[in-house]
Amino acid sequence: MVLSLPELLLLGGGERKLTACVLLLLLELFLEGAEVEASSADIENHLELGKRFLANNQLSDALTHYHAAVEGDPSNYLTLFKRGTIYLALAKTRFAIQDFSQVLELKPDFTAARIQRGTVYMKSGEFTEAAQDFEYVLHLEPYNEVIIESQSRLAPAHEQWEIVQELLDQGDYRNAIPMLTQLLEIAPWSIRFRQARSDAYILTDDLLSAISDLRSVNRLSQDSTDGYYQLAKLLYRVGHATNALKEIRECLRLDPEHKDCFPFYKRLRKVEKSLTSAEQSRDEKQHEQCITSALTALKHENDEPMIIFEAKRLLCTCYTRDEQYTKALSHCNDALVILRDAQVYCDRADAYIGAEMYDDAIHDFQEALNIDENLQRAKEGLDRAKKQQKRAERRDYYAILGVKRDASKQEIHKAYRKAAQKWHPDNFQGDEKKVAEKKFIDIAAAKEVLTDPEKRRQFDNGQDPLDPEGQQGGFQHGGQPFAHFHHGSPFQFKFHFN
Repeated sequence: MVLSLPELLLLGGGERKLTACVLLLLLELFLEGAEVEASSADIENHLELGKRFLANNQLSDALTHYHAAVEGDPSNYLTLFKRGTIYLALAKTRFAIQDFSQVLELKPDFTAARIQRGTVYMKSGEFTEAAQDFEYVLHLEPYNEVIIESQSRLAPAHEQWEIVQELLDQGDYRNAIPMLTQLLEIAPWSIRFRQARSDAYILTDDLLSAISDLRSVNRLSQDSTDGYYQLAKLLYRVGHATNALKEIRECLRLDPEHKDCFPFYKRLRKVEKSLTSAEQSRDEKQHEQCITSALTALKHENDEPMIIFEAKRLLCTCYTRDEQYTKALSHCNDALVILRDAQVYCDRADAYIGAEMYDDAIHDFQEALNIDENLQRAKEGLDRAKKQQKRAERRDYYAILGVKRDASKQEIHKAYRKAAQKWHPDNFQGDEKKVAEKKFIDIAAAKEVLTDPEKRRQFDNGQDPLDPEGQQGGFQHGGQPFAHFHHGSPFQFKFHFN
């Protein structure tokens, strides 16, 4: 019983024999009692606030108040138990086990805490520890059906983990993965099982699944620099430079001079900055800047295929939009060698349309639809390519040579020589040569028609003399004097521009 200060004074002052020392002692006793009352009130206040936040599912706020309550009274096993359950809800299993273990030290017969701890052990893949807790509970509650069911799963799971380890040692990752998946149904919080499955996914080249598991590993471990480094490397391998940069920064937050994270960060930052700049420039239709930034990214990274793919994809798009079709086709082809991507097929198809290669454009839009049958861009592009192909069936030979309709034969020869020298296939290599061949065939056809008076007259009257369907009695090869250009390697001979 704690007396108030007036009561203490009355107790001593009745006989007026209270000395100064006794008075001070009584004062100290009063103040100590007041502190106990204040401390108790604070704890109750924290518990009440924690309960309210918990009711509103504000777990982090609730945890803050339960922290304060535990600090105020570390021997209150119920408060510790409540904090442990919040840790559990926040997937902070390590701290939950610590709280439940402390509860059981204070009150070994608190069955609820032992069940919770055993359950956490089981879901964390610690089957031996889980079995010990469940056995203790079954000794007190032999007919607890939930614990009986959980206990029955532990021994088979333990045996399965031993089999998985043998498979992993033998390099049989494909059979190990489904067995690890079964184990994770029992132990979804097991860092060991998730890390093992992530490693197996990497070795079977299923990087996206490996990334998913590594994210879970990092959430569960919370302070693993190696985990963040591994995740950043995987994200970089699949071409996600921005996400990789976020993870490597988490590693450096924990260890600013990490021996692996820091050098990787310096390289990654340059690549990510260039790719992000290229994407932003593409979206803002600043095509030249997009091209410059994407080329810069390639300077910083020339080994990782998917990063190269991202840069090439951007170059494919931006060269096409900048109407540099031959360069666009080169980068589109490079990107598609790395990955068959529906959007890149559409970009290359647009470049083919720009180069007036409509058959190739139609083929690419169809390839895009084979990958994604619902891709609206490919559907619209295919329709557009077919319409433009139909319109282009009647070639404008004057436009091909860039001369007026009343141009003289001398002017036509001059324009032909200039165009033929520019687009001669011998001047090009690789993918650009294909475009040049198409241009050169059209240039030769234009010269053939416009320097022949009869053919020119037919063309001026609305008939293409080189169109096999419009021919009346014709040319060899169905009215196409240049049909041989479409077979084999047509430019192994010299042309004379006269």
